[in-house]
Amino acid sequence: MIGPTLALVLAVTDPHSLGNPEQVKPTHIELDLTLDFEAKRIRGMADLTLAYAKGPAPTFLALDSDALEIARVTDLATGGRLAFTFEPPIPLLGQRLRITLPGSRPKRLRIAYRTSPNASALQWLEARQTTSGKLPFLLTQAQAIHARSFVPCIDSPGVRVTYDALVHVPPGMVAVMSAEHALDDPVKGLFRFHMPQAIPPYLIALAAGEIVFRAVGPRTGVYAEPDVVERAASEFADMEKMVAVAESLCGRYAWGRWDVIVLPPSFPFGGMENPRLTFATPTLLAGDRSLVNVVAHELAHSWSGNLVTNATWGDFWLNEGFTNYLNLRIVESIYGRAFAEQQELLAQRDLREIVADPKTPGGDTQLALDLTGRDPDDGPPSSIPYDKGASFLRVLEVHFGRTRLDAFLRDYFARNAFSSMTTDRFLEILKRDLFRGDDAAWREVHVEEWVHGRGLPDNIIVPASKSFDLTRAAATSFAKDGATDGIQSEWTTAEWQDFLGALPHDLTTAQMAALDGRFHLSQAGNSEILFSWLRHVVWSAYEPGYPSLEGFLTRQGRRKFLRPLYEDMEAKPQTRDLGRRIYAKARPGYHPICVATIDALLQ
Repeated sequence: MIGPTLALVLAVTDPHSLGNPEQVKPTHIELDLTLDFEAKRIRGMADLTLAYAKGPAPTFLALDSDALEIARVTDLATGGRLAFTFEPPIPLLGQRLRITLPGSRPKRLRIAYRTSPNASALQWLEARQTTSGKLPFLLTQAQAIHARSFVPCIDSPGVRVTYDALVHVPPGMVAVMSAEHALDDPVKGLFRFHMPQAIPPYLIALAAGEIVFRAVGPRTGVYAEPDVVERAASEFADMEKMVAVAESLCGRYAWGRWDVIVLPPSFPFGGMENPRLTFATPTLLAGDRSLVNVVAHELAHSWSGNLVTNATWGDFWLNEGFTNYLNLRIVESIYGRAFAEQQELLAQRDLREIVADPKTPGGDTQLALDLTGRDPDDGPPSSIPYDKGASFLRVLEVHFGRTRLDAFLRDYFARNAFSSMTTDRFLEILKRDLFRGDDAAWREVHVEEWVHGRGLPDNIIVPASKSFDLTRAAATSFAKDGATDGIQSEWTTAEWQDFLGALPHDLTTAQMAALDGRFHLSQAGNSEILFSWLRHVVWSAYEPGYPSLEGFLTRQGRRKFLRPLYEDMEAKPQTRDLGRRIYAKARPGYHPICVATIDALLQ
């Protein structure tokens, strides 16, 4: 039977998937995975439970695959082998795996397979690349379309599955996944997982290595390498508070537990919202909880993204814009309105720079996009879906008031739980349930301009910040005459980010030396402050800062930091050779997603 969710999915064509969910699709995947660290492969069996649409029986099941090696496909009911073929590769998308189906509509298939050593979702770290140096480590990153490189599936955000997994690891290792722990047997290296809620395949996640756990609350805790876990537990001590605040905004938390794993530094993102288990970078461990807004962001994804998911990557703003808005509301409740306003202003500054940049195509400044033929990992600048989307939600908040908007959001998440959402469908819901059919208000808020228009509408809400008034005045004064009187070493992370962001890009060597000498910015332990400073190191060709620049780029692999710094170095003749030399050294330690991004940038 096709329910309303399946009917919505079948009406949407995902340009980034080669599957045929309009005819047949997996609804449950049972995985048996053996991790081979020497060969850098996963040997797997995937048992797929299939659901069929009404109408004539399909002759084949089409799955997404990227360099998977298939040994055999079996009908589990009869034990008979099923024929399969790979269609020719398509750039970005991989290959369509076409499995011939008999007219009896088999309910369960088993696919025996193994991954490629170069699978884009998998990063295999040698023991020397971990904190203790004792055991190797594996981490996965399946968003946006990388699940197909380690699980045969219909790799579309509009097709949801439940899953179970049995993971075999070498002695002494621990495996964790974006699922409930079942009956583990660590002595035998066996770890079992169960995910009863249907999720899109990009949220299937796995990590394995020397991993320990610390609880920080009744339903929250932190996984990390032994040398990192105490710092992580201290940094993320407010996780339980965050869940409570998020539930007050969005409704019941649907995933049971919320844990965070702090991964080795090569993890390519600040965080990844894998259900039950957020993957996080150690660059968040600032020591003062000043960067915890990132984990609050990933928690908010438990509703916007994981519970109600963009149907295609062209609807990405429905995940990220909502999440950035909810993140601001969570951190405001716990850390105060000033903290939240500073985060919002920093995001808006980046957003305005992106919109004003002549290199940004005008079409990429729209919220709703057509990404056909484009890699969703390298689509529009993240400021658009994240920050323009959040700014749109802020406009709705100011127009209708928080009480009415919050009620709308809770109802939206409850009514559409565990389903996929298109931009057009969301706008229908928005007009019906929040605007209540008021066309005049719709025009007053400029909804169509926000969603389908280019640039920024003039009704954007810009918060005030007295502290940022001071940091920007200090930046103006320093740029004019080198005065450092208004610069305070006790500034918060956000205040330093705002000051450094307000400085011109052509500081003199003397100005750079004055700042570095007094405030030791090249030795900053906070990753966000150091990143903001290192951009000036490149822009000003400040050679005393080059060792810090090289150290930063070789000891962590967060793409948010890597791409701008390499792009800046490539654009400047004085630093182009430096950037290429650093990249040649650092490249082996980067995640495949970052390697693909920087390779394309430098080529």
